[in-house]
Amino acid sequence: MRLLAISGSARQRSTNTALLEAMKALAPDGIEIVVLHRLDRLPVFSPDLEHDTPAEVSAFLDHVSRADGLIVASPEYVHAVPGGLKNAIDWLVSRFEIIGKPVVLAHASHRGDEMLASLRRILSTVSSRFSQDLFLRIPLIGKTPEDIAALLRTPPYAAQIDTFLRDFASVVADA
Repeated sequence: MRLLAISGSARQRSTNTALLEAMKALAPDGIEIVVLHRLDRLPVFSPDLEHDTPAEVSAFLDHVSRADGLIVASPEYVHAVPGGLKNAIDWLVSRFEIIGKPVVLAHASHRGDEMLASLRRILSTVSSRFSQDLFLRIPLIGKTPEDIAALLRTPPYAAQIDTFLRDFASVVADA
């Protein structure tokens, strides 16, 4: 099973990206996770470009298309979804790649409930298979990616991640 883990952060050393990288390292056998970040490299969505899709967008769409399911992890920017993530989702809206694709959220902060509510609304609009109830939240603010990797390998966190990934794999398999 191939899962695409999308980080909504534009930061090079993002806590959400580090969370997704840790998931990749801890994934159970049979689950491959591809982490995608740097959504800031996608051009701004314009319906005028849909018929002549830019190369960066085509590569992004290919990742989404090849995935069996998506995990989205994002920070909150001014109580909202970061522009880069919203832009990436906008590129998916009128396309087939995300239709019926299982999608879940993970979050690396104890804050961000307004953004999460908005992101849940957006994702439930673009995918009929968005799982609202399956959610992983591990507060990691202020930690370096190296500290996050070490922390998430400890038994209690590794078990949480394992359970989350196995539960999501069950959702994906029920497709």
